[in-house]
Amino acid sequence: MELTILFGILAGTYMMAIAKRVTSLVRSLAIQSLFLSAFVFLSGLRESNFELFFVAALLVAVKVIIIPYSLKRIMEKIKVGQNVGMFLNSQLSLLAVLLFSFGSWQFGTMLGRGSEEIFRLTVSFSVILTGLFIMMVRMKAVSQVVGILVMENGVFLLGACVTGGMPFFVEIAIFCDVFISVLILNVFLYRINKMFTHIDADKLNSLKG
Repeated sequence: MELTILFGILAGTYMMAIAKRVTSLVRSLAIQSLFLSAFVFLSGLRESNFELFFVAALLVAVKVIIIPYSLKRIMEKIKVGQNVGMFLNSQLSLLAVLLFSFGSWQFGTMLGRGSEEIFRLTVSFSVILTGLFIMMVRMKAVSQVVGILVMENGVFLLGACVTGGMPFFVEIAIFCDVFISVLILNVFLYRINKMFTHIDADKLNSLKG
């Protein structure tokens, strides 16, 4: 069951790498987050830790429902185009992410002691690197917000794999930080679009003196 969930997280990561539309990117983030919540729920069952059940429910509420809905609403409000704005096309992006997975597996074999632990580390590092990749090669600011959230998913998964579950209050603090950050970014994106009529981060670079 755990391997299936980890494959689901990885599949969501690959879906984001090839997404050409912002709505597809946000939907893939929600799918990845749903599998991440399932991973946390399964860990709670295995360890009989009711705090992890609450964290899994919070993941569904914040990462699967509230944040994707919030991003879609701001996109509708500012009438942003659906194109994610690619520096690299879908094929090259997928190849890059597959290379990240291979490199993560190589790194995981040096740190992990068993096949399951190695696979957990591989998925965690792949998600983190893919989030960074999305931030670097997608021009729309909305896409870069998604990249930050993907990186946070990877860090969350890595923490759960390495430590066997982060302290409960640390997890709650991370959720609050992420949720507040997304609210601020929504306002930020709206103000940028209102002032400059677009949210293309590449074009905003021309404002530098």
